[in-house]
Amino acid sequence: MSDFRNLGHSKLPIFSTISFTAVLLIIIFVCSFISNLSLQTVVLEAKKISLNSFHEDQPKLRWLSTKEVLFSVTEEVDEEPETEDYTHFLTPFNGSDQERIDWFKKKLPGFDIFKSTILTREFDDRVRGFLGNEKCRVKFFMTWISPVRLFGGREFLALESLFNSHPDGCLVILSRTMDSFRGHRILRPLLDCGFRAISVTPDLSFLFEDTPAQSWFDDLTRGNKDPGEIPLAQNLSNLIRLAVLYKYGGVYLDTDFVVLKDFLGLRNSIGAQSVDQDGNWTRLNNAVLVFDKNHPLLYKFMEEFASTFNGNKWGYNGPYLVSRVVERMEQGQERNFTILPPMAFYPVDWTRIAGLFARPVNRAHSKWVEAKLVQLSNASYGVHLWNKESSRLRIEEGSIIGRLVSKNCVICKQIYSS
Repeated sequence: MSDFRNLGHSKLPIFSTISFTAVLLIIIFVCSFISNLSLQTVVLEAKKISLNSFHEDQPKLRWLSTKEVLFSVTEEVDEEPETEDYTHFLTPFNGSDQERIDWFKKKLPGFDIFKSTILTREFDDRVRGFLGNEKCRVKFFMTWISPVRLFGGREFLALESLFNSHPDGCLVILSRTMDSFRGHRILRPLLDCGFRAISVTPDLSFLFEDTPAQSWFDDLTRGNKDPGEIPLAQNLSNLIRLAVLYKYGGVYLDTDFVVLKDFLGLRNSIGAQSVDQDGNWTRLNNAVLVFDKNHPLLYKFMEEFASTFNGNKWGYNGPYLVSRVVERMEQGQERNFTILPPMAFYPVDWTRIAGLFARPVNRAHSKWVEAKLVQLSNASYGVHLWNKESSRLRIEEGSIIGRLVSKNCVICKQIYSS
């Protein structure tokens, strides 16, 4: 009997070890199962928010397999790869046309914006579902091809001003990098206030399909087009804004535009950047475009882009493009669009924009600031900040920009640190 008891006591540690291991394995399995469910829920909820922010008739969401969930997390949660900063994808300086083409062919696989993904394939459904909301009084579009980390306070103030003047408006930001958890966190303060905004990964093949831009895009993505020395992001943005308005209609705005007035009364309008002494426009700009769906002028702009593309001249495929197309139109032809004076969208030239960021230094300067604020409030739909020139300027308290942003913000935080 004693031998039996001793044998039992000798086996006790073995049983304890086996029991402990079994319990540990059960705990790991349960935690893994719960974690997988939670991960699946997070992805679906994120897609649900992104697809249908403030849209009452939400479409059905299909459940994703574990493999798809992990793929979605890699694609959507990891935010933007640092390499996807298209402003830094510059071709060899002073290279020949063929050298740039060869360079671009080699780099082409790294341009995620050209890749087909789950999100690109959902692009049209997401946009139509979002804009189908009856509460979308005015449809706005912006593009953001840079990394999400570069979408800062200055850009957010532009969004605030948009919704201050258009509380019933809807904003679609065409951006792969902003269509992410981090991008959603940026927009969250506006969404929590009840405003309707969404970031959507664009499907460029769909946007350019059945437009004059399709042939240019096909040549580019096959590596047969010289991208030029200008950052590709700039020229893609110039073309995307034309295509998205042609497909859906609405208002395109650059992200460095402070809105001051309701756009509801505008239709088929483009703004002059400068005029001569007789008041005739000398240059138009494409930072603000207001057009109906399928408008023929947008078609002409895309034709011009595809047939005359030059990636080596700044502005050639943007402001200069819209200017030369309109200039070539017959003088006696009845226009089906309106050219607005510079005061509408570009009340301050890019060479003088710095003056709007500085606080007044004396009484005369203060009077000028007050007079300018009255002029802008009465005559301008907004102010283009010419971010290329002003991005490094601080908004000083009491400055014209500071006063305008303070008056037209909705959350109104960190104005003077932007």
